[in-house]
Amino acid sequence: MTAASAARRIPFITLPNWIKAAAACGIHFQGVLQELGIVIEPGRLEHATIEEGQLARLMAVCVQQSRTRHFPFVLGETYSFEYLADLETFITTSPTLREAVVVFEWVQALITPYISVRLREHGDEARLVLHVLGDARSRHEPPWLAESLFASIFRFGRLLMPPPHDFARLMMRTPAPPYAQTCREFFGVEVIFNAEEDAAVFARRLLDLPLGGDFPSLHSQARTRIEQQLQRVLPQDSLITRVERALQRKPALLGLGAAATATELGLQLRTLQRRLAQANDRFDAIQARVRHQMACEALANPQTPLDDISTALGFADRRSFTRAFSRWSGMTPSAWRQQQGQGHRPGQDLGRLS
Repeated sequence: MTAASAARRIPFITLPNWIKAAAACGIHFQGVLQELGIVIEPGRLEHATIEEGQLARLMAVCVQQSRTRHFPFVLGETYSFEYLADLETFITTSPTLREAVVVFEWVQALITPYISVRLREHGDEARLVLHVLGDARSRHEPPWLAESLFASIFRFGRLLMPPPHDFARLMMRTPAPPYAQTCREFFGVEVIFNAEEDAAVFARRLLDLPLGGDFPSLHSQARTRIEQQLQRVLPQDSLITRVERALQRKPALLGLGAAATATELGLQLRTLQRRLAQANDRFDAIQARVRHQMACEALANPQTPLDDISTALGFADRRSFTRAFSRWSGMTPSAWRQQQGQGHRPGQDLGRLS
C-alpha cells in the first residue's frame, strides 16, 4: 500500500463554501485543486472526502493566491448549512444561546470530525474552546483553520445575540501574525495571541438570555431530523465510546454524573439518555464499567491508598467504593489486590456493572 493510498481521508462536505470563498477572493479553485493533485470523487456532496494533509495545503495555497482579502476570514463568513439545512434551522430557532451551542456536537459528527468546539463556563465568563483533533496543531503553525472557524462562530453568534451584546475577546494560541491588526479589525474585539487555548469568550449570562428567533415547533422538528440523520451515519456504539473516553479523560465526571458528562460532550441530558437507550445502554452502566476498569488499574499498584482511589473515582467515601467494587468483582478491593499480588486475577462479571 502506498503512502498516498494509506492517507486518512476526512469529510469535505464544506466544498461549496470553499468554492464560493475562492471566487470571492479571485482564486480559480479548480486550478488550485489540479495544481495540488487533489481529486474530489464525483458523487453526492455528503460523500465528498479529502486527504487530511491536503486540506492544510489547500488552505495555504488559497491564502497565498488571495490578493485582496484574508482567505480564512472569507471562508468563515461563507460557512452555511445549505447542505444540512436543519442545522441552520436549529440554530436560528433556538430559545437560548445555551441550546444553540449543542449544534457544535452535531457539526463535529456530520461535517468536521477533525474539529471539536466545547462550551466551558467559569465564573462570569463562557468560552467556546476550539480543538483541532488528530494533528495536535502546533503553536508555530499558521492559525488559518482556527481563523476560519472563529469567523463562522462570530457570524452565527452575532446573528443570535440580542444587541448590544457581543463577544468579549478572542484568544489564539499562536504568536501574533504580521496581520494581527487586521484580525482585530475583522473580529471587532480584543484578540489575545500566545494564549493558553483557542477560544471565543463572552459573558456567561448571555447563555440563558431569551433569543428573538425562538420557534419551538420548528426547533423540535429540526432536532428530530438531525438526530435521525445521526443515527444513519453514526453507529450507536460510537456514542458509548465517546462517553467512556470522556470519563477516562476527566475522571471528575464519574462523580458529577450524566448531566455533567452530557455537557462535556456538547449534548443535552435527554439527548444523551435517549441515544444510549437506543444503543441498549445506560449512563450508570457505562459509569460503572469505567469505574471498575480504572479501579482495577489503580489497585494493581499496591502503593496507592484505597481512600485515594475512592476519591479519584468520584465515590462519596471509601465504604461506597468497597460496596460497588464488591458488587462488580465478588470481593473487596483489598481482597482483589491481594489476589493480584499472588498472580491470580478473578474474572470480571461485567453483567453486574449496573
